[in-house]
Amino acid sequence: MSDQNRPPEVTQRTVIQYLESLERAGIQQIGKIPEAVALAPAPQTDARSPQAENASGGQTPAEVASPAPPKPSLPPKQQAAQQPAVKRPATNQRAGLSANSTPLPAAIPLDQRQTQLDVLRDEVSNCTSCEELCSTRTQTVFGVGTIQPRLCFLGEAPGADEDRHGEPFVGAAGQLLNKIINACKMKREDVYILNTLKCRPPGNRNPLPEEVSNCRGYFERQLELLNPEFICCLGSIAAQNLLETKESVGRLRGKFHDYRGIKVMVTYHPAYLLRTDSAKRYTWDDMKMLMAAMAIDLPS
Repeated sequence: MSDQNRPPEVTQRTVIQYLESLERAGIQQIGKIPEAVALAPAPQTDARSPQAENASGGQTPAEVASPAPPKPSLPPKQQAAQQPAVKRPATNQRAGLSANSTPLPAAIPLDQRQTQLDVLRDEVSNCTSCEELCSTRTQTVFGVGTIQPRLCFLGEAPGADEDRHGEPFVGAAGQLLNKIINACKMKREDVYILNTLKCRPPGNRNPLPEEVSNCRGYFERQLELLNPEFICCLGSIAAQNLLETKESVGRLRGKFHDYRGIKVMVTYHPAYLLRTDSAKRYTWDDMKMLMAAMAIDLPS
């Protein structure tokens, strides 16, 4: 019997039987329909009739014979990569805290502390993040003092004397700082002294924001390893960058601030005191408040 004279029901039954045999064989998708089936004319029935719906589930034989190929399954990693990115807030932002409010980790043993400080010192000495500073410096200026301090003095940046000697506060401002420390019944060896910047800015200019940003990880790690009870910020550059504020020294001094659980006193930089004699009494008031908190008695 020719394809043209074949009754519609025979063609439809042939298609159904063929599909059922494929299903029993475990074939879920048809790549190319055999010519005998592909050329068979569709039955002349209304697609909305019960006969057509029962035979093909509401689809024509051509639709049944050529189902839409399923989307290929991607490996889990590729599936995750195609998911829309979720912007996750930083831990401190999620907790409603600034970086200054994150408590310091527990203090580490002194031998480990010294080792890690030495590693950090080497990292600082090899730093080339600030192209101008590393091309003009004589050497980096890491810090000096006891590695188990109750008090750290945080300054701005090395000057010419510090750049030459590799030690913070050794010039005229450093000599005045030594006098302040001695007046507080302590010695330079009893405290730790460091700067926010580890390289001297050319011409002793103020540090640029990007330079402080490049050095932030270094002085923050120093303070984390030293784990002092108190920090005294000397001048606006140190105070504003440690406390992440734009307030002036005049508005910040005379009270304690918090940096990661450490009490912070802000006062004038010794270099400013050398130029402004009237500010010395304010610094002395700040030192008396600081020493009182450290349970060190000072003369009135």
